[in-house]
Amino acid sequence: YSGCSFGCTYCYAAFFSREKEKIDTWGKWVVAKYEEDKENKAIERIKSGRRSLDGKLIYMSSVTDPYQPVERQLRLTRRILEVIAERHKPKLVVQTRSPDVTRDIDLFKKIEECSERPAADMFSEPEKVCGRVQVNMTVTTDDEDIRRTFEPYCPSNMARLKAIAEVQAAGIQACITMTPLLLVSDPHAFVESLLNTGVKKFIAQPFHFTRGKFVANTREKAFDLMAEKLGCKRSEFQKEYLTHYEKVFKVLKDGLPELGEGKDGFKPPF
Repeated sequence: YSGCSFGCTYCYAAFFSREKEKIDTWGKWVVAKYEEDKENKAIERIKSGRRSLDGKLIYMSSVTDPYQPVERQLRLTRRILEVIAERHKPKLVVQTRSPDVTRDIDLFKKIEECSERPAADMFSEPEKVCGRVQVNMTVTTDDEDIRRTFEPYCPSNMARLKAIAEVQAAGIQACITMTPLLLVSDPHAFVESLLNTGVKKFIAQPFHFTRGKFVANTREKAFDLMAEKLGCKRSEFQKEYLTHYEKVFKVLKDGLPELGEGKDGFKPPF
């Protein structure tokens, strides 16, 4: 898919669009990359089998969430995973903010199953190859007012935490990415809710005020809400937010088993 229908107001991905209209309406459109009489190109290439994906690192995906709401009907992500699970053993990282990811737990398990590959020559033993999967779930706040303002069309925080707990319970490696970490109403209760998922790995990074694509009239309203929640003037909220972030990050660092920060936290886990 290209575009995104989740409409997160801080998203940098809008600027990958080549058309001004699409940039200006980011969050209100998503395009499926296939024609009705043809297969998706990614599926075609994987089916061709010309290149083994065994051991290759695949990130799904860095720009558009692979679990767009329309995926429930089109199942493009599912079909790609089906082909991968049948033929390849990659190192797969799935990045999403959708509880729909739980639908494909069966395929994640199949990717991780070990298979024997034919010996390279008559003197060698068959090689056992296993895939790896990690599912990253983005959760940016514990405050639903903040979530609805910055992520207007996204599933609730509770739904996301419940979904990643299901992934973890199924034996699939999971990670919660608080990127960006917005405002947190109760840091200690937030830590408890994160730990209750059973997830062991976490990533956080601060909100960047000068990045992202805010849809019309959203920036000021979002920043006003931040200032209100922080109990400060609109002109002071950036400084107050960074102070808030440092305090929350310390609570997260003290309470979570493994917490990475920023880009370093996103290093390949395998």
